[in-house]
Amino acid sequence: MYAAHQRLFINIDHVATIRQARRGAEPDPVDAAKVCEDAGADGITAHLREDRRHILDRDVEILATKVKTFNFEMALSDDILDLAVRLRPKEVTIVPERREEVTTEGGLDVRHNPERLRRAIERIQAVGTRCSLFIDPEPDAVSRSKDLGADAIELHTGRYAHHPKDDSTLRALIDSAAQAAKLGLAVHAGHGLTVRNVGAVSAIPEIEELNIGHSIVSRSVFVGIAEAVREMRKVMDAGRAAGP
Repeated sequence: MYAAHQRLFINIDHVATIRQARRGAEPDPVDAAKVCEDAGADGITAHLREDRRHILDRDVEILATKVKTFNFEMALSDDILDLAVRLRPKEVTIVPERREEVTTEGGLDVRHNPERLRRAIERIQAVGTRCSLFIDPEPDAVSRSKDLGADAIELHTGRYAHHPKDDSTLRALIDSAAQAAKLGLAVHAGHGLTVRNVGAVSAIPEIEELNIGHSIVSRSVFVGIAEAVREMRKVMDAGRAAGP
């Protein structure tokens, strides 16, 4: 039996992107996180990139203690791993990262240097933090995530979001979610989700959490971030109620 309530985590990276456009203090992503929580978000996600292009160390330090549930996204960088272990957020999601990319363009290659990845997962879990791997919806990536000892996976929904007429993209998410649940992995999803396409993903029963950021921040330009969160929550709930 799967939970009727699907968690909504708001990724606040692009609030920080706006701030960093002028290297100033506003808008403060920590303030945005509070508004999102008050509007119904179940948690807050932030990605501290190696080049610190948006979220900064200071943001993470505060978020880890101020928000109700914090999902810390990070690449396999030693200094950021040390920070995650020290702060002990509720959850860490390990993601791929390339300096030249505009945003994360695909899932983590779990075949590359698996022992380093396994050691990182073990360090994170040793301090009581759950560890999730951001992967493409592919059978091999799902099974390897289980073998590495992850607690959860986050399915990369980018291909689905960018190719809405290709039914195979949704099928890949459905099949990967079912496979992961059978293996005992918690299933999350995110990337490129908007109020226009989130319904079908919300309807996948095994997916218990969505991480959504850019579309929320974009919509907030017109209606405010609180209303953008409420709009997303409403569409997610409708998709969940409709079922697969």
